[in-house]
Amino acid sequence: MTPTNLAAGFAVGLVVFIVIFVSVTTYNAIVALRQRIDKAWANIEVALQQRHDELPNVVAAVRGGMAYEQSVLEHVTRLRAAWSPQQAVNQQAATSEATSAALRQLFAVVERYPELRSQENVRALQAEIERLEDIIADRRELYNDSVYRYNARIAQLPAVLLAGVLRWQPRPFFKASPEDLERPEVNLSTA
Repeated sequence: MTPTNLAAGFAVGLVVFIVIFVSVTTYNAIVALRQRIDKAWANIEVALQQRHDELPNVVAAVRGGMAYEQSVLEHVTRLRAAWSPQQAVNQQAATSEATSAALRQLFAVVERYPELRSQENVRALQAEIERLEDIIADRRELYNDSVYRYNARIAQLPAVLLAGVLRWQPRPFFKASPEDLERPEVNLSTA
């Protein structure tokens, strides 16, 4: 073998090694980002499930004192029944946002009933729902950050080539509805 052939073979081998190395590291990085998204979404689902588990307690606590506001309670109950962890991200997000809006409406109605505001269990349930809403918001932020990183990565070279071959698509963001952008303060204390 001549030195020229040896150098050419070495150059081709080096290029092949670099292509394989870049492909493998890019693939692994994208898989890690996809796993982070799945983990973040699973954490959101846990918080959503906890909130949905609390909804019957909230409805039961305020049902007797809100005889003329049954439509609000029924709306919260329908939304609770509509949520399912088997739904797509965008469907779960829409149901979650509708549930948040219905809960804000419910607690605003509770404000009009002094006998409900003074009940310790109603205040405790409201505090628990607010705690869960804060957790959901934090987890949504982490999820959206992970989606951003993944979507940006699969749109950049060289990952866009690998993503095209493997048919990796951008993931959807968990978007807030316009009315969710302003969070009203509801105070149930008996001041």
